[in-house]
Amino acid sequence: MLFFVSLSIRALMQIWWKLETTLIKKHSNVIDPMSLDGRERGCAGIDEAGRGPLAGPVLAAAVVLGDACDWGDIKDSKALSAARREILAKKVKKHALAWSVGRCEVDEIDQLNIFNASLLAMQRAFSGLNSEVSLVLVDGKFSPQLSVESYAVIKGDQFVTAISAASILAKVSRDHEMQMLDKHFPEYGFGQHKGYPTAQHLNALQQYGPCCHHRRSFKPVREVAQSNQLGQ
Repeated sequence: MLFFVSLSIRALMQIWWKLETTLIKKHSNVIDPMSLDGRERGCAGIDEAGRGPLAGPVLAAAVVLGDACDWGDIKDSKALSAARREILAKKVKKHALAWSVGRCEVDEIDQLNIFNASLLAMQRAFSGLNSEVSLVLVDGKFSPQLSVESYAVIKGDQFVTAISAASILAKVSRDHEMQMLDKHFPEYGFGQHKGYPTAQHLNALQQYGPCCHHRRSFKPVREVAQSNQLGQ
């Protein structure tokens, strides 16, 4: 009996995943935020972290800042030190009107490709917001299909404060995850490079082979995995 219940749950989860992934659609609707005439102040900003690494999930954050405090110190996460990002992430979580983090796991990345997985993580982040918004601005050249008006903003993490806040949350959240992975797989050095293809990571990949958190659809991982199979 338990076997059939478990099988039914897995089947339902698979159906839901297929339905969710069929809704991934990109919109190349780039907009200049200066043309919004101040509407961006009440928007939800979305950004992702983790498109480039060879391992770990891709995360996206959605943030609606509100007027609870001064957001003048919020900047693109890439322009901040790790310590500063930690401080600002706590500020956003405490004072923002709403925030949410969505994700796509390694197996989803390998099935969908990293571009589509990033869009799906963004959709999941938006779905997790507990505040109604009428406008969403997404960092980059494409925005995922959402239930409200949305636009892509090139270098949006530099020009739209809500996107900057989202970039900080996504980066900090993913860094924490990679630090946790480092405790279970210390040989790869995830805590240092966060899964990116550094020389240290590539050397470890050659020495130990890929683990279950590596993205096998990515060329360096795929080549090592294939080489290991041929050597067996």
